[in-house]
Amino acid sequence: MKKVLIANRGEIARRVIRTLKKMDIKSVAIYSDADKDALHVIEADEAVYVGASPSAESYLKQDLILQHCKDLGVDGIHPGYGFLSENAEFVRKATDAGITFIGPSPEAMEVMGDKLSAKQAVKEYGVPLVPGIDKAVDDAEEAIKIASQIGYPVLIKATAGGGGKGMRLVECEEDLAEQMKLAQNEARSSFGNDACFIEKFVTKPRHIEIQVFGDKQGNYVYLFERECSIQRRHQKVIEEAPSSVLSEELRKQMGEAAINVCKACNYDGAGTVEFLLDAELKFYFLEMNTRLQVEHPVTEEITNTDLVEWQIRVARGENLPMRQEELKIHGHAIEVRVYAEDTLNGFTPDIGTLKRYRIPSGQSVRVDDAFAEGMEIPIYYDPMIAKLVVWGKDRDHAIKRTLKAIDEYQISGLKTTLDFGKYVLKHDAFTSGDFDTNFVRHYFEDPKVMYSKMKEEEEVLAHGINQIWDAIIDKQEKEFASREIGSGWRRERS
Repeated sequence: MKKVLIANRGEIARRVIRTLKKMDIKSVAIYSDADKDALHVIEADEAVYVGASPSAESYLKQDLILQHCKDLGVDGIHPGYGFLSENAEFVRKATDAGITFIGPSPEAMEVMGDKLSAKQAVKEYGVPLVPGIDKAVDDAEEAIKIASQIGYPVLIKATAGGGGKGMRLVECEEDLAEQMKLAQNEARSSFGNDACFIEKFVTKPRHIEIQVFGDKQGNYVYLFERECSIQRRHQKVIEEAPSSVLSEELRKQMGEAAINVCKACNYDGAGTVEFLLDAELKFYFLEMNTRLQVEHPVTEEITNTDLVEWQIRVARGENLPMRQEELKIHGHAIEVRVYAEDTLNGFTPDIGTLKRYRIPSGQSVRVDDAFAEGMEIPIYYDPMIAKLVVWGKDRDHAIKRTLKAIDEYQISGLKTTLDFGKYVLKHDAFTSGDFDTNFVRHYFEDPKVMYSKMKEEEEVLAHGINQIWDAIIDKQEKEFASREIGSGWRRERS
């Protein structure tokens, strides 16, 4: 593999380019009108235009992207995440064109891309499932009967897609018909498929995911877990590795279950198996993402690996770089997603220009971003500016380092989620490890409380620092006043 096209944009495109340079592989970037001056375009060896700013008119144009691959002699495609990364049709087209897709087979994508077929596949391998049904339901009356058998509360979930779309929590029978209609409408508009199913809602759920890897020779490993329970709108905001609640025994059980999920679909490449963990530490299969995850850096930090390099090596037909017994957890890592969002207004996007943009640096601080000072955040794509990733020798150390890095991050011109990240990392529920996916609902119903609390803490801190400085200055003044010089003159304070 000598030349790879990155069928994506932003920070993940830059991330892939870094590894390609390290492996001495030429990179090709693609860009839309909104991204013509983007950093991934500048950093790639070559760049080609794919269309107007909306993704449907640029980053999702399969045939045009493949034509560019042919014209430029590309022999590999890295899809990043989002866009075409889980599109089985695109994989088949690339393969037919003689181009290696750096990811799993289209068959594995199709099995795991539909939540119902995924549940049916893993059921045969003894992977624990949330109580519910493994077939689509489109009739409200049938749904009411099923929900009464399962017991409320229940979740209505779209069989396709992810990111919380097509998902509704129903706590009583009176609300089910309306919520089901809303879920179907959202699923239809988001995925072109309104099929939904029903499962029991797990109380106090934690979102734990296992990073897995398989090669074409049938070897599998799991690279431990990521804690992804801090979410808004069912989307992650803060991730960490490892989880503070998993014992070695439970980690092994979940890792082996994740590998069984891989076996259920003959998986190769990077994948993530997501589980729900209940209050009694029982885990249930949620879904599998057949691609690299946004939060993969925390896994890289605790395992000292380059998962993009692993992807490329596996795609070339090589064996996995490490065996399970060689993989160890080193320290603790935290990722704070920096979104251009207004946390005081329901995390709504706050698009604008980065008038000032300075990233933190220092020991074990990593920033995966896609912008520079003076650049504008496009309205057409996800509003994530960067991922702040910090490593520490243990969880407490990582939290302290991350808070310091947040304080050093300088962004003006638009609102971001950095303050929210700081609020979470300082919250007793987070530091104690006693939290779940309802963190925002339990502790952030009124965002103004966050800011008033943080302001009080900063004022107390400032007051304490001022008292210390006053005491130091008073002590120095007394020392200067009593100190005599040899000539008999007293030293004046400068």
